[in-house]
Amino acid sequence: MRTMLPAETRSFSVGLQYMAAAAFFFSVMSLLVKIAGQRLPSYEVVFIRSAVLLVTSYGMLRRRRLDPRGNHRRLLILRGLLGFFALNCFYYALIHLPLADATVIQFTNPTFTAIIAVWVLAEWIGAKEVGLILVSLAGVVLVAQPTALFGGVGSGLDPLAVGAALAGAVLSASAWVVTRKLGRTEASLVIVFYFALVSTLCSIPPVMARFVAPNALEWLLLVGVGVATHFGQLNLTRGLKMEKAGRAAAVCYLQIVFAATWGLMFFSEIPNILSIAGALLIMGSTFILGRTPAE
Repeated sequence: MRTMLPAETRSFSVGLQYMAAAAFFFSVMSLLVKIAGQRLPSYEVVFIRSAVLLVTSYGMLRRRRLDPRGNHRRLLILRGLLGFFALNCFYYALIHLPLADATVIQFTNPTFTAIIAVWVLAEWIGAKEVGLILVSLAGVVLVAQPTALFGGVGSGLDPLAVGAALAGAVLSASAWVVTRKLGRTEASLVIVFYFALVSTLCSIPPVMARFVAPNALEWLLLVGVGVATHFGQLNLTRGLKMEKAGRAAAVCYLQIVFAATWGLMFFSEIPNILSIAGALLIMGSTFILGRTPAE
């Protein structure tokens, strides 16, 4: 006779499932951005990505008959601005730094998220959750193996790009916390729509100043970036509405595992023993976190 287990012990909470799906789609986005950014400037990638997201999110709002104006427009605009600047910083770092370095710096954002959430949302996390976040971060370092740590002194990293990556991590964490605050009163699609709208409008001036015409393959890559971003952003917003910001952010470490998989599939990058150990740490801590009841 089968024994029914409580829902939280049988599987991830729904909120963390959304966060895992977001990690997958954002890993696809990063792969496509890295390829497209070999010739196209980062702000142009941001513009086209945001425009695609704007069209798809608006279409879904119309189909579901939701009012796109929202209830707290100033906060929605703030979330859009934070996301816009975070995205520009991350894309710049992604293109101008080795992929591993840009990724590991970006994934310091859960630490900033947890800190900002305590201050803004009064969401305290327990010692176990803090420990799991730190274990996940250790796994990120092992998988990414940034040259600053594993390549010895004088790795030759661009200081401007490193600064942009750190700024992107802080801005991204701030955007996540604002998203969680908005989640109490706004539909997920409305938040995504404002993010896309603000990013598109803010990207127009630099694109008009210097536009590089994409070729056919690059257009396909850019559309793919927009589509992957749409699904990633939608799952992220839903997850942040249902989970504490610190817990939810830690699950996004799965993006590193997905990125390692894409590296193997598309670039024949075979992970070494440290990468495998890091992936196991990430998956193990995420597995435990998903079964830790929220305090």
